[in-house]
Amino acid sequence: MKKWMSWGSAVAVSAMLLSGCGTTADQTNEKDKTTQSAQQNAYPMNVKDATGKEVEIKQEPSKIITLSPSITETLFALGLGDKVEGVTSNDDYPKEATEKPKVGDMNPNIEKIISLEPDFVMIDESSMSTAEAGLAQLRDAGITVFVVPTANSFDETYASIELIGKVTNKEDEAKKIVADMNAKIADVQQKINDSNVKERSVFVETSDAPDIYTAGNNSYMQEMFDLIGANNIAKDGGENWYKIDAEAIVKGNPDVIIVKYDYVPNIVNKIKKRDGFDTITAVKENQIVQVDDNLTSRTGPRLADGLEEIAKAIYPEAFK
Repeated sequence: MKKWMSWGSAVAVSAMLLSGCGTTADQTNEKDKTTQSAQQNAYPMNVKDATGKEVEIKQEPSKIITLSPSITETLFALGLGDKVEGVTSNDDYPKEATEKPKVGDMNPNIEKIISLEPDFVMIDESSMSTAEAGLAQLRDAGITVFVVPTANSFDETYASIELIGKVTNKEDEAKKIVADMNAKIADVQQKINDSNVKERSVFVETSDAPDIYTAGNNSYMQEMFDLIGANNIAKDGGENWYKIDAEAIVKGNPDVIIVKYDYVPNIVNKIKKRDGFDTITAVKENQIVQVDDNLTSRTGPRLADGLEEIAKAIYPEAFK
């Protein structure tokens, strides 16, 4: 009798376990169906773009043309590289983007774009002045055009990434990218804090003499300096990016000079030979550093990596 009861109990327990497994599997399947349904039901959607226009996106974009390197980098980071049908001639990252058909630069080739039969075209707001007439042609051809706001800060970069994620049905992936960027920034700040380095003064230039341009207040570069505790000698000389006199640089006497361009051969040596620059600390101590302009300029997923490169240029000992 006891043996029968024992065997019967075992059967009952097994039945319960199987029932439970079935319920768990059913719940998982139901959850997957719900997620798929939510993704499908995301469209059609109406989203305001940078122009303030309500853009109707009838279905999930499947053939995308991107007219901005930062947008291109975002799309690939979101895992949408296989849906990108065309890029500009300025797109050089990631490597897969360089293998896509080219559709112009600041002046997009509208005929080429139409020939690729996209259903979605994305462009940065900063390019609108040269591309607006062509975009009207695309809309007339039945192609959805979405203008992404130009980002001038980290917060605006995060917002752009999340907006691109929203319209392409990659919201979770976009949030992950933003979280990873914030984690990178926190790591860079921690390394600088742990190294106990003293604040250093810095000057950054984006073009060679005689027309030297630098970053002032309300520029993303100034935000980078603030995040890593560096003193920009040109901060109060102008707003955003502005032209600066060589005399002002000499007077500011930066500890570090950062060069954000590579179109001038031997630019580091050339800077050292400018009139009066031999008195600058950065020149005397050989602290002129050339950085990757794309990495430190594009307001996309790699901007936090750009911050790290700037930090390494100013506080190299914190990263040894």
